Amino acid sequence: MFDAKLVADLITAARGLLGVVMVWLGFTQGREALPLVVILMLLDWTGDFVDGGIAKRSRRARRTWIGDSDLYVDLLVSLCLGIYLLTAGFVGLTAGLLYLLGWMLALWRFGLDHNLLMLVQAPIYLWLILTALRLIPEMGNWLVLWILIATAINWRRFSKEIVPNFVNGMISLWRHRHS
Repeated sequence: MFDAKLVADLITAARGLLGVVMVWLGFTQGREALPLVVILMLLDWTGDFVDGGIAKRSRRARRTWIGDSDLYVDLLVSLCLGIYLLTAGFVGLTAGLLYLLGWMLALWRFGLDHNLLMLVQAPIYLWLILTALRLIPEMGNWLVLWILIATAINWRRFSKEIVPNFVNGMISLWRHRHS
């Protein structure tokens, strides 16, 4: 029987598959696939935006492995996007490897902290947005518009929970580093 939690888990799993498709597009189509990759990212972000709300509507409250792994799916998708950007030639190999090495060292030092895993993703998404705005401005504008709309819809949670928790988490990591 399908219930809301199963639907949410299927959306999360599908998002992971979108990341794998982006890697494949990078190797097989390169730069030509950028418009499709933008669409895939819009689908991914939309899925990420709605899957939690759908899961909360489940008649049976329960935790699942995929639901508990949502942040890791986010990370997987962003790393797959990074691989796409690298294989398509939008990021140099040296820069990509230094980025990956830097984050590997940070995560080794601080562990798989939720806030660090969120921060890993931001520059990759920013690079996609800047690349799209430069090469296919109309699609780059869709990415920016999506972020603005999602932020506006979720403003209360974003401003009262997400940003303060992120800032406090980063402060805590910084203090831990210096203790």
